[in-house]
Amino acid sequence: MAEVKSKYIALAPKTFEIADRLHSAAIHMLRRVRRQDALTGEGPARLSALSVLVFAGPRTLKELAAAEQVKPPTMSRIVAGLRRSRLVEIERDVRDARLMRIYATARGVRLIKRGRQRRIEYLAVHLNALTRGELAKLGAAAQILEKILHDSQ
Repeated sequence: MAEVKSKYIALAPKTFEIADRLHSAAIHMLRRVRRQDALTGEGPARLSALSVLVFAGPRTLKELAAAEQVKPPTMSRIVAGLRRSRLVEIERDVRDARLMRIYATARGVRLIKRGRQRRIEYLAVHLNALTRGELAKLGAAAQILEKILHDSQ
């Protein structure tokens, strides 16, 4: 097999094939575990934005829109829905009264943490069917992926 040309470097065909398989597996796995989110009653966009606020802390609308890769008007609608559900509060920034900071409420934190727990439990049930050896390999692979993600920040 010939090398695959990326816009950065030449890749060995095996490297490209593994990247393709990981990409596909990650998407399918996330789709399956996200099904657990339907139990929250909130949509994926709201849950994703709320998750940023819970795990990364308060944000301005502009910062939250950037984190979620949407335009501020779209994020404004998402935040309005979260506010109606009493999952976020909006307060003036103490350093700059022109800015508004969006915070997750205690209710929002509980919702996100319960949802995360449900997704992890769903995945753990399926991992429980693996042999000890398979589970060890998957654990090692997870550690490698975490390193890749950490190193590429």
